[in-house]
Amino acid sequence: MKHTVKLSNGVQVPALGQGTWYLGDSTETYAREVEALRAGIEAGMTLLDTAENYGDGRSERLVGEAIRPYDRAQLFLVSKVMPSNAYGTRLMASLERSLSHLGTDYLDLYLYHWRGERPLAEMVAAMEKARAAGKIRAWGVSNLDTADMEELWAVDGGANCAVNQVLYHMGSRGIDYSLLPWMRAHGVALMAYCPLAQAGRLSCDLLGSSVLKEIAEKYGATPAQIALAWACRDGNTIAIPRTGRREHAVSNAGADVFDLTEEDCAAIDRVFPPPTQKEPLHIE
Repeated sequence: MKHTVKLSNGVQVPALGQGTWYLGDSTETYAREVEALRAGIEAGMTLLDTAENYGDGRSERLVGEAIRPYDRAQLFLVSKVMPSNAYGTRLMASLERSLSHLGTDYLDLYLYHWRGERPLAEMVAAMEKARAAGKIRAWGVSNLDTADMEELWAVDGGANCAVNQVLYHMGSRGIDYSLLPWMRAHGVALMAYCPLAQAGRLSCDLLGSSVLKEIAEKYGATPAQIALAWACRDGNTIAIPRTGRREHAVSNAGADVFDLTEEDCAAIDRVFPPPTQKEPLHIE
């Protein structure tokens, strides 16, 4: 892919990857979803994101099936551990279960899925132990806000966090106010989930926006491709759109060729302005 993001451990990853939330839940669509993931891989979206609680492991199994024909070394696999499993020996047990579902012996990135009640130091210690054992190459977090990140940084080893995965799209820019600047200052990459606002299902008719349609027409693109190009515009964001259809996966990967101008971004800002005050973090 043309656009990549360099993580704090020096690894370059595609700026466009594939999300899998809700994929793998239906036997009727299973084959189509496998085909979609493989089409995305073939088009360069070799980063695949899943989680242990997506369909109680069904999403991980779907990814495991989809990646079977490919060279594991050419893929970047991400999964997430629930807070209730993110400490002590429970984390390693969850990790081994995820690895079994995926049919691999290591993860490129393992994420703490959301903030739980146990101390962050326990999660960090377990992540570092998994990393030292070679079971994960890097670790990060998901759905943590600025205060959480500051608390994480005060923990021994907390600064090894490579990624924070949160909701981010044109219609949901709350992190622009404080969290995103903090992450930029501390070298933490953003992984943006739902970058297309679930095609309008998140109370935001993103793809129906006239400004996106105008910019898309200028580039010979689709509004969805412009939305993805916007999400990845800073060189430090990985967008992980989800689809269970081959044609949509190929189209999503096609967003990689577009570079928006300052004028394009200014036009988008007028319709989807950044926040002027701190907003609550959406958690999924």
